[in-house]
Amino acid sequence: MLFNTVDFLIFLAAVMALYTGARNPLQRSVVLLLGSLFFYAMSSLGYLLLLLASLSVNYGFYRVLLKERSRAVMTLAVTVNLLSLGTCKYSVFLVENALRLRALFVPATGDVPPEWMHWALPLGISFYTFHMLSVMIDVYRGHWTRAVPFRVWTLYVTFFPHMIAGPILRASELVDQLQVLPPLRLDNVRLGTAIFVAGLFKKVLLADHLGPLVDEIFGRPESATPFVAWVGILAFSMQLYFDFSGYSEMAIGLARMFGVTLPRNFLYPYLACNPRDFWNRWHMTFSRWLRDYLYFSLGGNRGGFWRANWNLMLTMLIGGLWHGASWGFVFWGFLNGLFLMGHRVLNWCFAQLGLGEAWRRNPLWLLCGWMTTLALLAFSRSFFRAETWEDAWILVFAMLGAPAASAEVLVVRKLHLALLGFSYLVMYVEPRLVKLAVAHDLVNRWARMPILVRGAGYAAAVLVLAVFGGSAQNFVYFDF
Repeated sequence: MLFNTVDFLIFLAAVMALYTGARNPLQRSVVLLLGSLFFYAMSSLGYLLLLLASLSVNYGFYRVLLKERSRAVMTLAVTVNLLSLGTCKYSVFLVENALRLRALFVPATGDVPPEWMHWALPLGISFYTFHMLSVMIDVYRGHWTRAVPFRVWTLYVTFFPHMIAGPILRASELVDQLQVLPPLRLDNVRLGTAIFVAGLFKKVLLADHLGPLVDEIFGRPESATPFVAWVGILAFSMQLYFDFSGYSEMAIGLARMFGVTLPRNFLYPYLACNPRDFWNRWHMTFSRWLRDYLYFSLGGNRGGFWRANWNLMLTMLIGGLWHGASWGFVFWGFLNGLFLMGHRVLNWCFAQLGLGEAWRRNPLWLLCGWMTTLALLAFSRSFFRAETWEDAWILVFAMLGAPAASAEVLVVRKLHLALLGFSYLVMYVEPRLVKLAVAHDLVNRWARMPILVRGAGYAAAVLVLAVFGGSAQNFVYFDF
């Protein structure tokens, strides 16, 4: 059930009506729990059973770890979760590569896994697995020692606004809120609705319109000229941002309607002036998860400069593989690890030359850093988006000025170029618009406007979405 559909709005209205009728936090949590399970069951009843099994097994590990912070139990919990995730997400990839390796020595053998292995990926499995692992690791480290009932554990993982694609939370950020759920309050509903609508506009008016252009160019990379290749990768960068940040804002807005505050997931990442700054702004809860539970576990900055760089590279490789079973994702992670390492080496060189922070804040240097960062990120995303490893390289060579020879050449329409330019404009002015809205308390000021004015505004918003909205498309990160 997509957030940008009428079905979801009906579901949301029903949940809010039942929530309103609940008399205490316990009843309200039950309403949200049943609503969340129903929301997930709409994708697949079979995968709901898999989710419930995972919840039950991990709750058992969690309770054991609360009694005794056993390394053996923690290792078993991590192993079970990674095996479950690996079986669902990477089994075809592993078998396919094993068959290809065998074909190098036994030429007569094929390299195609059996058809029965091509099952659909359980919706949100990467996200709900990470949610449960974070709790157990925090318990093992002594950072979280609270015992919660199975009902709260289940709601923490399945809370429908964030379950499918994040934000990725720690128990300390959500559990307390779920145990003292307040009744619906007009100010929460009003603010949550404003945030939700902002995300909806990003998704429907920008991401969904850029999607067909991206699909066309990435679907026929051999027909792309250098100009078309760059248009395609820049359009995908914008589509991915508006799609995922739009989803995150819709999730944050939905949670806020029920009095729950979720952490911010994007902080204008395309304004970053270096790769480190970008990853501090992009999918921030995922970046934080990788830092706290993987990078630090590998040793972090301990062990010297080059050891820290190795830990960083390994973290980004695993982060790339987390996105999907493809060498393209792994290479995308490698490139981003390389960019981060390069930034660290550059800072080390500046320090050796005696160039301080003030010099690096020079406007000209920041402009060069911003343009270079955007170009490097766009370049790496050809491997993130391309359907095959070969297609990614075809597009890369086209971007570098060596397109594939093709009798048919793709032509980008002026309307698409205008849309792409408008998307970058929105990206640039977005922080200023948000700052203006907060400074002038526009949400509450709008609520005090006459009912006829607000009604006309709501009607205009619906009309814009109906007339200019793109065809409803799945959220990009639902595939991860």
